[in-house]
Amino acid sequence: MLFSSLTFLYMFLPCVTLLYFISPKQTKNFVLLVSSLVFYAWGEPRFVAVMLVSIIMGYVFGILIEKFNERPLLSKSLTVLSVISSLSTLFYFKYANFFIENFSKIFGISVPLLNVVLPIGISFYTFQILSYTVDVYRGNTKAQKNFINLATYISFFPQLIAGPIVRYTHIEKELSQRTHSFEKIAYGIKRFIYGLSKKIILANSFGELCALFNQSSEKTVLFFWIYIISFMLQIYFDFSGYSDMAIGLGKIFGFNFPENFRYPFASKTITDFWRRWHITLGSWFRDYVYIPLGGSRCSKPKMLLNIFTVWMLTGFWHGAEWNFVLWGIYFAILLIIEKFFLLKFLGKRKILSHIYVFFFITVSFVIFATDSPNAALTHLASMFSLSKLPLVSPESIYYLKSFAPTLILGLIISAALLKKMQPAIATSKLAKNTLEVSEIIFILTLFTVCTAYLVDGSFNPFLYFKF
Repeated sequence: MLFSSLTFLYMFLPCVTLLYFISPKQTKNFVLLVSSLVFYAWGEPRFVAVMLVSIIMGYVFGILIEKFNERPLLSKSLTVLSVISSLSTLFYFKYANFFIENFSKIFGISVPLLNVVLPIGISFYTFQILSYTVDVYRGNTKAQKNFINLATYISFFPQLIAGPIVRYTHIEKELSQRTHSFEKIAYGIKRFIYGLSKKIILANSFGELCALFNQSSEKTVLFFWIYIISFMLQIYFDFSGYSDMAIGLGKIFGFNFPENFRYPFASKTITDFWRRWHITLGSWFRDYVYIPLGGSRCSKPKMLLNIFTVWMLTGFWHGAEWNFVLWGIYFAILLIIEKFFLLKFLGKRKILSHIYVFFFITVSFVIFATDSPNAALTHLASMFSLSKLPLVSPESIYYLKSFAPTLILGLIISAALLKKMQPAIATSKLAKNTLEVSEIIFILTLFTVCTAYLVDGSFNPFLYFKF
């Protein structure tokens, strides 16, 4: 079930919300847990068992790790075992066929692939379980003795399939004691509708343009640029839209989820970009991989190895394809160059720094969009007139004109230009009331437009099946 579906918006969410708020305090987490399992089972009921087994293992390991914390060797062994068990499940479903396929190519033999389908959201909930058990081992939190509470944390439907990656320590207190208010609910609804609008009005429009490019037989240099910018904006508005919806839903049910995006295309460096893009994933790899490896507090060769390791794993997390590994290495190289040579230079050249970020991020999305390194090179050659493609064609001009308003709006919003251009709001009561009423009307209009798109059966893909 998708957030951007009529079933979710007009059936599932109203029923769950009503049931949640009429339930006694002691049963609210149970309501959320059952609702989350129904939500997850809507498309693939068989994978509920996989998630439940993962939750049970995390629950048992958490208790055992804490129980034996005065026996360091045993506690550490249990933590390692918990990490191996979680990663083994992820490896089997997500990466086994990748390694089998490459093993067959290297040794020239034919090994049959496994008949497995990737459970939606497995990368997200696996990382949440890993952070929970590791934090128990580190003493950052106490093991959760209430199975319902832990299962609610891991399976909670707002962030289950597309993040953000919420750590147990972020919402530990809220699992047992949280407050609800009209202000929180109002903010949650507003945030949800803004996220829904990003997904349906913007991301889906860019996705439609990308589909037209893939179907076209008249590729041009211009069309390649239109395509990759559209793909980049589709990913951004789709992913940040889902994060906004998750944060909004969390607020409605009394949870405060961490921000996942902060206008990454307004960045002046690639380093800054990764402090703004998929923030919860970046901080997860920093705290659970980079720092334990030694971080930057070690020799230069070891630090470089740590950076490459983290970014290869970051790329591989996104998908079991070589282009994702290449994508990770690409960013590792850029970040190393910045760290040692470019940061001071870019800090003094504001306009140049924005052009630099836009260019190299655009190239990164070429790697991300293709299914192999060779395909990425072909795309890049086409974009920079290194192939025999014409510069323009009537078809590419037509699509540029047709989607120009959407492209311009997407670039303005993604770069936070609207936020920067906002005038100072008068502090008078009349001005505040007018603004509040205007925002309510605007939000209701957005929701009506989104509903119209869904009723019309417009293009509405789901991008996170790979995760």
